[in-house]
Amino acid sequence: MARDLARFAEENSIKYFMISFTDLFGGQRAKLVPARAIADMQEDGAGFAGFATWLDLTPAHPDMLAVPDPDAAIILPWNKEIAWVPGNCVMENKDVEQAPRNVLRKLIAEAAEEGMHIKTGIEAEFFLLTPAGDQISDEFDTAAKPCYDQQAFMRRLDVIREISDYMLELGWGAYQNDHEDANGQWEMNWDFDDALATADKHSFFKFMTKCVAEKHGYRATFMPKPVEGLTGNGCHAHISVWDAPGKDAKTNVFAMEANDSSQTAELGLSEKGRHFLGGIMKHASALAAITNPTVNSYKRINAPRTTSGATWAPNTVTWTGNNRTHMVRVPGPGRFELRLPDGAVNPYLLQAIIIAAGLSGVRSKADPGKRHDIDMYAEGHKVRGAPKLPLNMLDALREYDKDKGLKAAMGEEFSAAYLKMKMQEWNDFCGHFSDWEKANTLDI
Repeated sequence: MARDLARFAEENSIKYFMISFTDLFGGQRAKLVPARAIADMQEDGAGFAGFATWLDLTPAHPDMLAVPDPDAAIILPWNKEIAWVPGNCVMENKDVEQAPRNVLRKLIAEAAEEGMHIKTGIEAEFFLLTPAGDQISDEFDTAAKPCYDQQAFMRRLDVIREISDYMLELGWGAYQNDHEDANGQWEMNWDFDDALATADKHSFFKFMTKCVAEKHGYRATFMPKPVEGLTGNGCHAHISVWDAPGKDAKTNVFAMEANDSSQTAELGLSEKGRHFLGGIMKHASALAAITNPTVNSYKRINAPRTTSGATWAPNTVTWTGNNRTHMVRVPGPGRFELRLPDGAVNPYLLQAIIIAAGLSGVRSKADPGKRHDIDMYAEGHKVRGAPKLPLNMLDALREYDKDKGLKAAMGEEFSAAYLKMKMQEWNDFCGHFSDWEKANTLDI
């Protein structure tokens, strides 16, 4: 039985609920609802004008209602009188099919019908910048190889520790935090979970990190490539499939099976895991439209060598064992890591596109192709026949538009809305005049 939010408020001295949803561009939208009104909101939802957000709706559409998911409510650790709760978008008593959380819920249900319950963990990377966002917040963080820098960590300990303390308080199973490969960059990790729970936590983590950073006088950004020449923000996803959701899960469906002599079994990945991986590889170029959703995203996955010596981002559709220079690595038995997504990825669409591509692979018994164990940064030119990832957002959108199966799996209404609005964004970008144009063509 679902949690009663009015009783939850009374038991926890909550005065307000922040009913939130995420739009197509990953923007987090919310209404602040006094606890006295939450019973009605739990039943009917909080009203929004969908056109006022990044959804393909018009001013003439009726109210869009965000109906809170009560069991996903999170009390803000830094302000315990407020609870954040993700909402499912509804219009005229029907799910809004283009709303990202609804897209994910639909795919989770489809996978469950086939006995597959997807669990994921993500590695969220972000920069701490000055409030204007124009430079790294720590002027002394200048090392050529700053990854794991102990002193730089201590200079931002208050921020990172506060966020980690909150995750521990929330029971997420936070287990490590580090200064990442770029100056001013951080990564924080928590336990893997069912796909919807991971998406909700991912969404809340971004909100929480920005709030804590602002409290300390900094600006947190998940922008894929906020600083030229430095490693960008990835959002690697670790993927496994189980026989049941939540704590009922007993068997990892991706774990190696007996008498399987394939390359994936050699790494501890079952035949079903191999087919799921095959779906990811088959749809990779189209996946990028979702996993790498901004113009800036392609400054990360197609970047030249960074000051630290490596971009840590893929640019070719290849997979491997425990080797971080490929798009997918299989670091251990029963799971694999998708290294394509970046920090701008929509938390709900990330999980949805993984499930859509993986289900496609399982259903068609897709083969992931040959495993490559080389250093792709040094020897990638030796690989023949592996597709290159899109060079820019337009190429990615065109690849997604061509992938009829993936579009259908994500939902035709969602796909049409997403492509329409992202093409508008691309056209807006193309209308922007840059300093580069003047520097290179003023005197021609």
